[in-house]
Amino acid sequence: MAIISAIICTHNRDTYLGTAIDSLLAQDFPGSFEVVVVDNASSDQTREVVEARFPHSNLKYIYEPVKGLSVARNTGASEASAEILAYLDDDAVASSQWLKVLYEAYQSHEKLAIAGGKVTLIWPDGISPPKWISPELSGNLGYYDLGDSVVYIKQPGLTPRGLNYSIRKTFLEQIGGFDTNLGRVGKKLLSNEELHTTELAIKQGLQVGYFPEALVAHNVAPERLRPSWFIERSWWQGISECYREQLADNAGWGQLSRGGERMIRGMYKCLKYFRDPAKRFDNFVYAYGQIGYLGAAIEGMISTSINPRPIK
Repeated sequence: MAIISAIICTHNRDTYLGTAIDSLLAQDFPGSFEVVVVDNASSDQTREVVEARFPHSNLKYIYEPVKGLSVARNTGASEASAEILAYLDDDAVASSQWLKVLYEAYQSHEKLAIAGGKVTLIWPDGISPPKWISPELSGNLGYYDLGDSVVYIKQPGLTPRGLNYSIRKTFLEQIGGFDTNLGRVGKKLLSNEELHTTELAIKQGLQVGYFPEALVAHNVAPERLRPSWFIERSWWQGISECYREQLADNAGWGQLSRGGERMIRGMYKCLKYFRDPAKRFDNFVYAYGQIGYLGAAIEGMISTSINPRPIK
């Protein structure tokens, strides 16, 4: 039986998937481990990519017909045999010691519920980082670096990135899995499922850790190097943040005040840094995301007024 399960949830990413799987099968890990690939309703060559690596004894293929990253992650968790679950994105590459660093972290810290590591970016061949992408905005591409020392996270916003995210199976089961109202569904760029899970862990007094040596590199798809992708991503991020607040019973009129204030602040900084293309675009994207947030907040308030929650 495996003592750690590496899980890849994938949807139509056969171009990158093989490299991600190979990086896991080649792990420098002294114990038993498994690689679980959850095919989330793909229509490309995903199954063939996985089957080409059979009959590797560590590899398992699962088909999940219901679209949704959180759905796929929960399916992977239910199929995994280990207590420690390590999630790697289908377009990422794990360093050779990735599983070892994560496993040892859990063994050394009994209160550790969630752990992740540093994420670097792999730019497409012949393409340099555009000048209009700020260091902060590169986080939307998966970049994550809290330094070269271990950090125990107290603020949910600093949570490890989902492309390099591990969790104790018992804790995930305790909270009912990843919330399926959050997380990407097809082309809907919903997110915040990891942030919500991290928030629950912190509230319970459990540890969430950043271990820099659990390094992963993330491929930047060429189509994500367009301003329009960042704008759309921010709009969905705003919606995701609104949903997360609703799950935490922090919805209502206050959301209109918070969203409006953030939008005004973003537009002010956009004008303030007009001569700096990276800061200007960063703040414009931030302000635009508040439109998604406010729209979801208003929709939630209307829905609540029509269908009020029962009194407990």
